[in-house]
Amino acid sequence: MTSAQLDRQLGKREGHVERRSGIRHRHFAAFTDSPLQLAATALRTALADGRIAPASIDLLICASAVPQQALPCSASLLLEAAGLAPGTATFDINASCLSFLAALQVAAALLQAGQYRRIAIVSSDLPSRGLDWAQEEASLIFGDGAAAIIVEQGHGTAGIQRYRLESYPEGRDFCEVRAGGTRCNPSVGINEQDFLFRMQGKRLYKLVSAQMDGFLSRLLGDWQLDDIDLVVPHQASHLGMQHMRKQLGLSEARIVDIYAEHGNQVSASLPTALHEAIRSGRAAPGSRLLLLGTAAGVILGGMVLTL
Repeated sequence: MTSAQLDRQLGKREGHVERRSGIRHRHFAAFTDSPLQLAATALRTALADGRIAPASIDLLICASAVPQQALPCSASLLLEAAGLAPGTATFDINASCLSFLAALQVAAALLQAGQYRRIAIVSSDLPSRGLDWAQEEASLIFGDGAAAIIVEQGHGTAGIQRYRLESYPEGRDFCEVRAGGTRCNPSVGINEQDFLFRMQGKRLYKLVSAQMDGFLSRLLGDWQLDDIDLVVPHQASHLGMQHMRKQLGLSEARIVDIYAEHGNQVSASLPTALHEAIRSGRAAPGSRLLLLGTAAGVILGGMVLTL
């Protein structure tokens, strides 16, 4: 879906959407698609690319922000669609846009404990299904997508070297979908607009900007950004990406920016950026990456990962 197509669809002047969003094109799932279909495709592709037998996966984690339905958990629904064996352990992790990051940390701990041998993590979100097109700030920045990764215990040369997650509840209503879960009954004051995404961008930007320097210091400890080969951020927004590059003092060569071609894919955003970094050769075995982002809540998260 190009920004020019959205201009016509929304009745805007030519170039309006791209100027406002910073996106040239993003992908929207077909109306008949489901997030589980996209997730299953991503996982099957990852298995095929790695020549990994589906039967060797002994845990499946679904790390998405918005589930297809309230119950059961998305991972249990995904199991058969992805072609994994019945009886495989499944559960969901939800940290909004940072769900993948949190799931990767949990998976590493489980592998280290010896409870599982090979874990699949899948993030899949279709934000296009819940956008209020009358609110440009909260609608023009998104794209749909899914990404999958398979992890297993290594040999000590690669893995997670730093991880930190911080939550700031004063920003809990800066990004939200109010309805859903148990808040879905009109008798408790829920209306149709509450099922759509809303965002207070300026307040979110101010809170994140105030906390980011301190957060990075606590995450990196005695390390410096010069110790990092490549920064792989959550692709939050055009202004967010610009601000991150400026605040961290990074050249374009040291940050992965796929926002103009994908938009914000919510939980799938960060692993898609990681995939692009690996696919393009910018991240190779031995590279030290900083995975970094923010999420509704407001949550700040980061991980230093050596491939």
